[in-house]
Amino acid sequence: MFPIEFLRPAENYFKKLRDKELKRKYYNSLQGIRNNPQIGQMKTGDLAGIYGFDISYKGINYEIAYWLSETENGEIVVVIMAGTRENFWDAVKNYMK
Repeated sequence: MFPIEFLRPAENYFKKLRDKELKRKYYNSLQGIRNNPQIGQMKTGDLAGIYGFDISYKGINYEIAYWLSETENGEIVVVIMAGTRENFWDAVKNYMK
């Protein structure tokens, strides 16, 4: 299992999240990513190197954006951002600039 680190946008999103069932879905998804980071879809173009993982809950699509980072202790999963799919990747691009 890979350790997970959260950047500020992801950390803030998860702190504000109130729906317990949605929190559980995110938790289960993050556990899947920890076990196999390549489970997400690798992005191309401006977002090359970033993975996206889709979650569907109550008819709404949610995303997790992350990348793999190499540290002196090995690889870790860095969660960049999480949220609803609407304008999600534009927000990730803006954050990464």
